[in-house]
Amino acid sequence: MTHALLAMNPVHRDPLFGPAEIARLTSLVTVDPALVVQDFTDISLEQVEVLITSWGCPPIDRRVLDRAPRLRAVVHVAGSVKHHITDACWERGIAVSSTAADNAIPVAEYTVAAILFAGKRVLPIADLYRRHQAVPDWTAAFPDLGNYRRTVGIVGASAIGRRVMHLLRRFDLDVLVADPYLHTGTAEAALVTLEDLLERSDIVSLHAPELPETRHLLNRERLARMRNSATLINTARGSLVDLDALTAELVSGRLHAVIDVTDPEPLPPGHPLYDLPNVLLTPHIAGSIGGELRRLTRTALDELERFTQGRPFAHPVNPALLHRSA
Repeated sequence: MTHALLAMNPVHRDPLFGPAEIARLTSLVTVDPALVVQDFTDISLEQVEVLITSWGCPPIDRRVLDRAPRLRAVVHVAGSVKHHITDACWERGIAVSSTAADNAIPVAEYTVAAILFAGKRVLPIADLYRRHQAVPDWTAAFPDLGNYRRTVGIVGASAIGRRVMHLLRRFDLDVLVADPYLHTGTAEAALVTLEDLLERSDIVSLHAPELPETRHLLNRERLARMRNSATLINTARGSLVDLDALTAELVSGRLHAVIDVTDPEPLPPGHPLYDLPNVLLTPHIAGSIGGELRRLTRTALDELERFTQGRPFAHPVNPALLHRSA
């Protein structure tokens, strides 16, 4: 049988691999499910043909590959592979699979929920209601209340961005998308420039990758282009937004926000975003957590089975596209 090794932070093994998953894993490959490696230094790699990786896997660099002459594949039970797959892996011809598409599902679901809540002004209304500040006419207090024909702007037609646009098709919303790699609109959204999107959208949702050129993609000037009372949703990466500039906008009350990622992460104690009534701040929970992790494992085991049968991966990572993906 094919020899495999688990390489990840050991805290992730049990959430990813329950008894049923371990049983299937051991039926497919020769592996010690109790051995979870976070450091390749003192581990024998001579027989390893496939690495099963997740969050916390150390870089698979040339020194590691020199000690793993039989390694032919990496199955990543998580999203991005940029943290551990090096150029040496591609040069060696290592096949790499990722469950990023599955990890996109809960992020998209979280985002759609945030969009719909933003349209109903759930945050400010809930805050007033919690403080027993009754408002006789909520519509008069919030004249833009409701989701019918709201304009939603999607920044980045990534796997998550595309899934969000697909899920939004069932609602009476007008959807825009901005992405430098798109040349035409999609069935779900009209293609516009980023500046146009910011000026026209009631809700702006970020789904761009973290790259040097996307750092502070939403800077002070671009945030200023957003409509008064618009909502910014960030489930991508905190570095996409100038946090100081966004904080100033939110403290002023001009904008609303749903923020699942920040830079730094977590925010320091006492940061204004913790207490603002127009901000929903969550601790990076949009991606796969809890029971959702088993979805990733199921797909990874499917990929492992394909590999043991000599078939190509269904979800291969294309190195040519990594320069513009998460």
